[in-house]
Amino acid sequence: MDPVTLTSERLLLRPVGPHDTDAVYEACQDPEIQRWTTIPSPYLREHADGFTEQMVPDGWADGSMFTFGVFLPAGGELAGMLGITMLSPGVGEIGFWTTKEHRGNGYITEAAVRASRWAFKDMAIDRVEWRAEVGNRGSRAVAERAGFTVEGVLRSGINNKGVRRDCWIGSLLPSDMRLPSTAPYLPAPQHA
Repeated sequence: MDPVTLTSERLLLRPVGPHDTDAVYEACQDPEIQRWTTIPSPYLREHADGFTEQMVPDGWADGSMFTFGVFLPAGGELAGMLGITMLSPGVGEIGFWTTKEHRGNGYITEAAVRASRWAFKDMAIDRVEWRAEVGNRGSRAVAERAGFTVEGVLRSGINNKGVRRDCWIGSLLPSDMRLPSTAPYLPAPQHA
């Protein structure tokens, strides 16, 4: 698939490339990003090169992962990164991080809403899942503000740097954004 660029009220979401390698490398020196995400730690220049020059374009080309740099249009500064990785037909998992200097501005929440809407409308995705290690309150706050329903805890649900960890899991459905699904959805009956 050809990469796409999305816009929101305050942001430009576009695939990163070699010209963004320095910004990605610098952002990923943040200990908080290294702690809470599955990026390598220490994060070396070669990791940034591989990400911007191979991982991102390959993910778009084969439809397995749709990665967007989250940029501020005025000046083009990198505010974060967001990706939707395909888990199975119709199901993608969203992941994101925010640069230290842009935390608390709602940029990644805005980007998550915009990218999820795109996934539902243009990619025939019917469920976007979010996972974060239990304790990553910043990620959980973003997911909840973006409309995700936290569904529970998966024991040993993620592997971060060779260690199995419990994680929260949540989901966003097209109906949460008042959009139609591509497949019928039959929710579980509500018990009184």
